[in-house]
Amino acid sequence: MKKWMLLAGAIATEVTASLSLKAALDHPAWYAVVVVGYIAAFVLLSFVLREGLPLGVAYGIWGALGVALTAIMSSVIFGEPLTIVMGVGLVLIIFGVLVVELGSQRAHDKQRTAEAVA
Repeated sequence: MKKWMLLAGAIATEVTASLSLKAALDHPAWYAVVVVGYIAAFVLLSFVLREGLPLGVAYGIWGALGVALTAIMSSVIFGEPLTIVMGVGLVLIIFGVLVVELGSQRAHDKQRTAEAVA
């Protein structure tokens, strides 16, 4: 459970930093939030990896949810367009990450079974 909370924090700080980039265009003080947010995101992601979540799964979830949340929030906050086609693309990205996660779990279970037999 801890690794998932850390991953949620990594995603939240990355999205905050990305949205702050847009805000910094008009108000440069936001660059401080950008720097702190990206540093925090990578530190939290490294903690996730230390907790044992495989890199491909952690990075895939972090990237996919980061993209989706950034697109949705930039639409809400900055009024940027979010079309149906873009929404379908975001759903496909998230679906792809879920498939990778399921495949990773299956591979992990096979590895455990093989180690238990040996």
